[in-house]
Amino acid sequence: MRRQNTLTRGTVVLAVAALMSSCATTQTPAGPDSVEAVLVAPQNLVRAAVVEVLTEAGYEVGGEDQPDRVLSTGYRQEIDSPWNWLLVCRFGVSRSRVHATIIPENETATRLIIQVSYESKGGLFASWRPYETPLQPSAANQLRLVRNTLGLL
Repeated sequence: MRRQNTLTRGTVVLAVAALMSSCATTQTPAGPDSVEAVLVAPQNLVRAAVVEVLTEAGYEVGGEDQPDRVLSTGYRQEIDSPWNWLLVCRFGVSRSRVHATIIPENETATRLIIQVSYESKGGLFASWRPYETPLQPSAANQLRLVRNTLGLL
């Protein structure tokens, strides 16, 4: 009888420990954060505003090898020093990149699609995994900054 009570208690303790460890997991991975809007501005002004916003945020904007309507960035520069590559590649805990598509609707309106991919890792030897994008690098915030740059409310 005593042995049966000990086994029952041990089983209950293991079950509770298993349930508690499943509650302590990290964030669930997510896909790219995306937002789409039609802006009342010509395509060239929208493109210039997107380049300005992303450059000020620390991204290197590319797209010279892609059509005029597509802009993409490398990973955002975390710190301004020669050790940035080490921070991002080995010690960094998060990184993000942006892909913007600019489609002219007519002479005075442009459709803008912004996608932000956000990745994170837990330690030095962990691999990068996609996570939910925080507010500052989010697609909605990038769109807000582009609207502010264009003077649109």
